[in-house]
Amino acid sequence: MPTRKILILGASYGSLLGVKLALAGHTVKLVCLPAEAALINAEGAIVRLPVKGREGLVEVNSRSLPGKLDADGPGAVDPADYDLVALAMQEPQYRSPGVRELLAKVATSRVPCMSIMNMPPMPYLRRVPGVDAARCVDCYTDASVWDAFDPRFMTLCSPDPQAFRPPDEAVNVLQVRLPTNFKAARFDSDAHTAMLRELAADIEAARYEAGGESIELPVKLKVHDSVFVPLAKWAMLLAGNYRCVLADTVRPIKEAVHGDLAASRAVYEWVVKLCVSLGADEKDLVPFEKYAAAALSLGSPSSAARALAGGAQQIERVDRLVQAVAAQKGLRNAAVDETVALVDAWLVRNRRKG
Repeated sequence: MPTRKILILGASYGSLLGVKLALAGHTVKLVCLPAEAALINAEGAIVRLPVKGREGLVEVNSRSLPGKLDADGPGAVDPADYDLVALAMQEPQYRSPGVRELLAKVATSRVPCMSIMNMPPMPYLRRVPGVDAARCVDCYTDASVWDAFDPRFMTLCSPDPQAFRPPDEAVNVLQVRLPTNFKAARFDSDAHTAMLRELAADIEAARYEAGGESIELPVKLKVHDSVFVPLAKWAMLLAGNYRCVLADTVRPIKEAVHGDLAASRAVYEWVVKLCVSLGADEKDLVPFEKYAAAALSLGSPSSAARALAGGAQQIERVDRLVQAVAAQKGLRNAAVDETVALVDAWLVRNRRKG
């Protein structure tokens, strides 16, 4: 298998995918802030993850892997030098100076691009049958950053693994809480899809040396033919992540889901039905029971809720996107409407304070 060059925009969540690709022998460039880049280049990207049958967490440092991983700022890279670009920043970040210009270069380079954002980029939305992307523009912080993209060069990968930066650690450390898989939809092109499947196979085959033994690390890349598979995350986000947001405070995902399990199930199953009405196959989506069991291990608020509590004036609005797509189908849900209103109110407050 050839060694691939992969450019990843975003070093927090992106370092998880980056470390998995470097373990499989590929060359990875992370695009991030100067302080992050300096630390990653000096000390490596460090990912800690739980491994079945082992006590504690296994720590993987990118400097000890067969592939190469380093980092740089957005102005120092040319996307045309890479085989694949992965988008691992939060949606509002793509309009920031430097990143916006790099994203425009990604679009014109015609290099295949895989988003691992919760919020599907506009060009991907255009690939989803039954969705009028033009009517979803208001759900994005700045939808114009996606204008130059050809949807045929964009795919979406559901970022199901839950990971966070431990608050008392350096910015090159990422800790995985829920080591599930990245689930990508195929590209429009067979050749681009074949490359993605090749990367998935390399990640599957890779082993890590720990304490004198060769171990299989969790978090794989799975490639699916259906464009709806990555949308399985929508039900999880609406039943859990965004329901962490209350009027004046935020709560852990576990509490958002299990505090009123019947209400969570009702939201979850409504979003699943929406995806099925667009054309998804129910067997491609995750059953509520499986999600609820996973949520038991999620003892802190979602990243969206934490961002709002920290004063963020923009966050990813998958809640609004689901509401808008449902409206196109003539569907409404009172609990989803309430969630959207709560998030709107937080953002208004944060902007006034800011």
